[in-house]
Amino acid sequence: MRAILTAWLIVVATCAGAQAIDELKRPGVVALMRHALAPGTGDPAAFELGDCATQRNLDDRGRAQARRTGEALRAAGVAFDAVWTSQWCRTRETARLMEMGTPEAKPPLNSFFAGRGSRARQTRETRALIAALPRDARVLIVTHQVNITALTGRGVRSGEIVVARRTDDGLEVVESYLIAP
Repeated sequence: MRAILTAWLIVVATCAGAQAIDELKRPGVVALMRHALAPGTGDPAAFELGDCATQRNLDDRGRAQARRTGEALRAAGVAFDAVWTSQWCRTRETARLMEMGTPEAKPPLNSFFAGRGSRARQTRETRALIAALPRDARVLIVTHQVNITALTGRGVRSGEIVVARRTDDGLEVVESYLIAP
C-alpha cells in the first residue's frame, strides 16, 4: 500500500510540475519567486542594503536549489523577457544562479518585513511595474515572501514560483512550481 501511495504522489507531483511549466511558457505570465533557501527569518539587526555580509543569505542548499530550478526551467524551454529582483543579496543571487536573464533590481520588490518598508506603497508600485509591461511579456520576479503574499494572498516556500496571470484587478494565481532545497 505504501508503494502505491508513493507512486501516486510522484505522478501527481509530476503532473502538477508539467502544468506549471506549461503555464510559465504562456505569453503574459508573471512568475513570482521567493528567493531560494536562506535559513532563518528576516535579517540581522545590523542589516545594510549594500552589504551582503550583514544580510541573511543563501546557504549551499539554497544556491543548489536556485541552480537546479534554472536548469529545469531552461531544459523545459521556459524563457522570460525580464528578470526583476529586490535589492537584497539573496534575491539577486537566486536570479543570477538561475541564469534566466540579466537580473534588474527594482526597489518596490524589497522586503517590507519587520517594518523595513511600506507594504501598501511597494505593492502599489509593483503592480504598476507589472501593468507597464507589454501584455504578452513574461516576467520572472525574484522577491520575498511578504511581497508575494501582498500581491497574491498566498504564502510561499523558499524557492517556490507562484505562476500568475494579469487581470484588471491585479494577479490571478494559476499554478505553482517548486524544486525543493
